[in-house]
Amino acid sequence: MTTERVDRTDAGVSTTKKSFRILETLKTEEGLTITEITERTNLSKSTVYRHLATLTDMGYVIETDGGYYIGLKLLEISEKTRNREAGYTAAKRKVFELGQETDERAVFLVEEGYEGVYLHRYGSLSDTMIGKRRPLYSLASGKVILTEWDDDEIDRYIEETDLERHTANTITDPDDLYEELDQIREQGYGINNEEYMSGLCGAAVPVYTPGDDLLGALGLFGPASRFKEKSVQNELVDRLRDKAGEIKVTLAYG
Repeated sequence: MTTERVDRTDAGVSTTKKSFRILETLKTEEGLTITEITERTNLSKSTVYRHLATLTDMGYVIETDGGYYIGLKLLEISEKTRNREAGYTAAKRKVFELGQETDERAVFLVEEGYEGVYLHRYGSLSDTMIGKRRPLYSLASGKVILTEWDDDEIDRYIEETDLERHTANTITDPDDLYEELDQIREQGYGINNEEYMSGLCGAAVPVYTPGDDLLGALGLFGPASRFKEKSVQNELVDRLRDKAGEIKVTLAYG
């Protein structure tokens, strides 16, 4: 029996990286000309031209009046990812309901590659957050996800992330993080005390499948002045728990 191996030649890897460098550049700033893309990627103009021609032919990039934009074909791929799990669709509905009912920013976060990824969000400029990656240890939703890992996995995570500081309140000491995670496990929800962005606080709860596997985390966040009020915090946590339970019931019974 033979095992098929992927050809990982340097040329192939380099070519792929160049295509994605161009796509990531256009994700940040669309409508760029070939010259502008060349300047931002440090690739030669001929290289940029060849990659754009291929990406345009495949529908991942479109050209309008000399400017290049991300094509809608990438949206098709991203939507496939966001709907990969049945629970992701159910979570999307509950994020919308949470936002409508509380008038706060609501999110559904999952973990990929030791980072938190926003799959759904309700609130100001919500579409711009989809797919954004954030450090798990500085988000209420992220810390909720970390509580599901064993100590060995958390140790590996800390070693890889180094617990970089984002605000004066960011947890950067491993012992402090372990203590925080123990508290979250005990109370069943997580709090973000201006740990990623000054002025913003949040609350989050885990979302489980009917088999009690973690699906992701459901969260709300807003101005620190409001979220630090214990009565407000308790009310929001209760709402989050209700919606997380509804997702689980939906998955179990449809």
